[in-house]
Amino acid sequence: MLSLTISDLVAADDPVEVVERKGIGHPDTICDALAETLSCNLCRAYQQRFGRILHHNVDKALLCGGRSTPAFGGGSIDAPIDIYLAGRATSRVGTEVIPIKEMAVEGSRLWLQSNLHAFDAQRHVRIHALVQPGSQDLRDLFSRDGQTPLANDTSFGVGYAPASALERLVLAVERHINGRDRNQDHPAWGEDVKVMGVRSGKSVALTVACAMIDRHITHVDDYLAEKSALRAIVEELAHRFGFSDSQVRINAADSVDSAALYLTVTGTSAEAGDDGQVGRGNRVNGLITPCRPMSLEAAAGKNPVTHVGKIYNVLAHQIAEAVVMAVPEVAAAHCLLLSRIGDPVMQPAMTHVKVATNGVPLSDVRQRVAGITGDYLGRIARLRGDFAAGSVAIF
Repeated sequence: MLSLTISDLVAADDPVEVVERKGIGHPDTICDALAETLSCNLCRAYQQRFGRILHHNVDKALLCGGRSTPAFGGGSIDAPIDIYLAGRATSRVGTEVIPIKEMAVEGSRLWLQSNLHAFDAQRHVRIHALVQPGSQDLRDLFSRDGQTPLANDTSFGVGYAPASALERLVLAVERHINGRDRNQDHPAWGEDVKVMGVRSGKSVALTVACAMIDRHITHVDDYLAEKSALRAIVEELAHRFGFSDSQVRINAADSVDSAALYLTVTGTSAEAGDDGQVGRGNRVNGLITPCRPMSLEAAAGKNPVTHVGKIYNVLAHQIAEAVVMAVPEVAAAHCLLLSRIGDPVMQPAMTHVKVATNGVPLSDVRQRVAGITGDYLGRIARLRGDFAAGSVAIF
């Protein structure tokens, strides 16, 4: 029996909105990516060897920044980055051993080499795999009750739709910067990008941090030219998303007089200036949105079978988006899913969907909203496969 509540959402036109996104080269995002990469690789290995996903939660990763000496024309890495991958995973079934340490190290180096174009994944990082077997009670809970996955925690997930113009703009800025042909188009722009957007009424202020790569910049004038080119792109995107009044600042902490510039060797502040940790960056919709419903769960690295901190946050967004897309009378929707440890994942202890309608009574849309919600809860098994395949973006 689905415990479902559908209620009115009062849509507020807030005068101020704040939205942030951390790019793929940010130390926190790197930790999310490496944890999720390990989970996906474990899922595939378990399925190939045993025909099913086994217990794991590898959602603990810490990046400790290295030391570097950037310089115009090319600097040096003086001490490598240290990345620690920890968590719990099934490492043995009978006499068969799963090479988790090797999978963690090799998978991490491949992701770093594939996503950071100025980064040497052999020389610039040390990767420490510290994954251990899980506790007996959680392993038992994972495999209990045949083929019915049981929630491994009492937790919740939240989602909303539609995305605001500012949210879509912030996403677009980072994705445009990091979606270019990075070896040909402005190779000086590193992947460590952070975008902070603030809307006041209809005006928007965007602060963009972008680590510049020193070997592609020979003089301070080159650096300033790269900033100017980036500013022009961000201003054009702001106009495209409906903000004719925009203020854009690039690498706002720069001081040319004191030669304090955001110059790096590798394109990420992890080389010297910043550390990272799973769960401190983007939520599952790719954004940090303090003005919206938000969970503090770190989704990356959690198993996709029983861990509701991962499943329910993605599913809640999917439900809210589906309601807004499929029901024309609904202008906005929020969804909250609550689990109870030991209960079937497909049967949340509570499901609450709030909708703002375009002037029609809630009773006119209640049945359709309930049908969509029930349909998506029935898709959890399919979602599990999407997670394992790495086709669901969670940061």
